Amino acid sequence: MPGTAFALPEGDGKQLVEGVCSSCHRTSLIERSSGYTREDWRFLASTMVDLSNNPETEDVVLDYLAANFPPGDKRAATPVAGPLAIKFEEWQVPTLGQRSRDPVEAPDGSIWWVGQWRDILGRLDPSTGKMDEFRLPKGAKPHSVNIGPDGSVWYTGNRNATIGRFDPATEQITEFPMPDEAARDPHTAEFDADGMLWFSLQGSNMIGRLDTASGDVRLAASPREGSRPYGVKVAADGTIWVACNGANCLLRVDPETMEVTEITLPVEGTKVRRLDIDEDGVIWWVNSGLGRLGRYDPETGTISEWPSPSGPGSHPYAIAIFDGAVWYNESGVRPDMLVRFEPASETFQSWPIPSGPIHAGILRHMRTTLDGKALLIHQSGTNHIGRVTVDGNRANR
Repeated sequence: MPGTAFALPEGDGKQLVEGVCSSCHRTSLIERSSGYTREDWRFLASTMVDLSNNPETEDVVLDYLAANFPPGDKRAATPVAGPLAIKFEEWQVPTLGQRSRDPVEAPDGSIWWVGQWRDILGRLDPSTGKMDEFRLPKGAKPHSVNIGPDGSVWYTGNRNATIGRFDPATEQITEFPMPDEAARDPHTAEFDADGMLWFSLQGSNMIGRLDTASGDVRLAASPREGSRPYGVKVAADGTIWVACNGANCLLRVDPETMEVTEITLPVEGTKVRRLDIDEDGVIWWVNSGLGRLGRYDPETGTISEWPSPSGPGSHPYAIAIFDGAVWYNESGVRPDMLVRFEPASETFQSWPIPSGPIHAGILRHMRTTLDGKALLIHQSGTNHIGRVTVDGNRANR
């Protein structure tokens, strides 16, 4: 588990907080929060670990956190008002501490997610709120999840170097190992129109393709060392586009030959977590390194960027084309902000992302529902899955 990279302030309860909190995450995450009241710390802690059976321990932990990390404006976001109102729906997943993430909708309307830190695959019926969780092979540490053309559920085994297939009818799991020991960390995946599953391997600096019919896995290296392939999208013409989280580039992959071509982005310090493609084939990407939103037109080669509302340290992360606009989040500020960019007017609007009664957690990936009428999000730090809908006829409140 992560260590204690941040020295907590001295005080009664310090050692207890170190023991309880650092069993799952670095204590620096406490320091990086916006701070909370005692009751809000109680709720936040309850989304991660159950201390209700040990009230004495809970009291010491909450007293220490409230005294040393009260509400503040550190790393404050810069919200932008606008004409739209949106609705957030939330569901807290059953198993605490799993870091639920990357929800995706199946054809039957169910929403699937993965709990990366607890080797969990989850299913939500949003009409009833019923949730089911399935245990994946120990050590898989699933990073993302996709629904295959046949309705099966596919996940990336980020720590055990596999792609996994889960059959919802039989609950049987089939693992497809990487053919090269250097390919150690399948990351984010997307299906193409032919049912091929394309995926990134961030630390391995590779891009992979799994033939789901034969089980054959092919790998291709990124042309730039340390580019750290991350987000993946498939264009309408079949071209595979991949974000570079370690360098100022995008990667274009030929679906037939798997030849990888780099598109160099102009500003040093640029790092791209994720990208999406609009109906015109234009690539939109988040510049996580510099706090910007980017646009690349493959037809003309034109590259444009806009500063994100909360500035250079806002660390844009997830992104999706939705409601005729570009949506992304600012993960480096508190609260985590959901941002909408209107390309025609080049204007922004943003909202704090809730986690129950507080604003906490982090959004790492977002996708639309199959009908395009809602945006699926999450707050992995608080184990929440969410859905966002837009009402353009009401003023923002």
